[in-house]
Amino acid sequence: MRPSPGVPQDPAPVVARLRAAGCVFAEEEAAELLAAATGPAHLASLLDRRVAGEPLELVLGWTAFCGLRVAVEPGVFVPRQRTALLVERAVALLRDAPRTPLVVDLCCGSGAVGLAVATALGPVELHAADVDPAAVRCARRNLAGVGGRVHQGDLYAALPAGLRGRVDLLAVNAPYVPSAALALMPPEARDHEPRTALDGGPDGTGLQRRVAAEARDWLAPGGSLIVETSVRQAPHTAAAVEGAGLRAVVVRDDERDATVVVGNRVSGPSLCAVTHPVTNRNGSVTR
Repeated sequence: MRPSPGVPQDPAPVVARLRAAGCVFAEEEAAELLAAATGPAHLASLLDRRVAGEPLELVLGWTAFCGLRVAVEPGVFVPRQRTALLVERAVALLRDAPRTPLVVDLCCGSGAVGLAVATALGPVELHAADVDPAAVRCARRNLAGVGGRVHQGDLYAALPAGLRGRVDLLAVNAPYVPSAALALMPPEARDHEPRTALDGGPDGTGLQRRVAAEARDWLAPGGSLIVETSVRQAPHTAAAVEGAGLRAVVVRDDERDATVVVGNRVSGPSLCAVTHPVTNRNGSVTR
């Protein structure tokens, strides 16, 4: 995209300033800033914000996720590319659904997961929820075009009671960073994203356990819970999912450093008692 009239055509000064500020992808970022600027003063403002350490996505007001442009705004968690694994597994589970699936994006942040799932599948009944008013406002912007309804509140308390026992897919990217590890996160996340979107409690699985504990009550028979987690925390996440009466499988994508736990509401014994099979992205299973 060419810069707007009046915006400098030469990216070199922008690249140089970004590189001096430590931006690894200075050339790519310069191109985005030049394309977004409406004039020299606007470009200067955008560049000042980026050089000061504000994430590029928040400076631009959007991020690319699963081939979509997702609106983001200050105070809202920026979707990570690893979360595409969660979306892909969700779409695979619902692709052959015999009816319009009911999808809930819990801890929705910007609503990126719900948006990507709904866009990939076509018609869905989509609900999303978050405790943060800024996230709810942003998610409503993103989900209006796919008919998504966004609710504010703490986990399941935000959802309409009529959804209980009817949810075909419960997609959850709850915060899973251990509290003590927040100080080790990159400043872009630590200083510009809300702590409520990052802090998973002492071991990082506090919210995941709360989600798992009530998931079965909200899922329809045959419905699925998908929770993003880390490779280190996956056994604990899977144990919580199984402890709530769901069958748990760990899915891992090393290339994207992405891990999700899939829990299915089915009858019969749990899939495994102590260890959890890991389904790799290529379909192979590691036990």
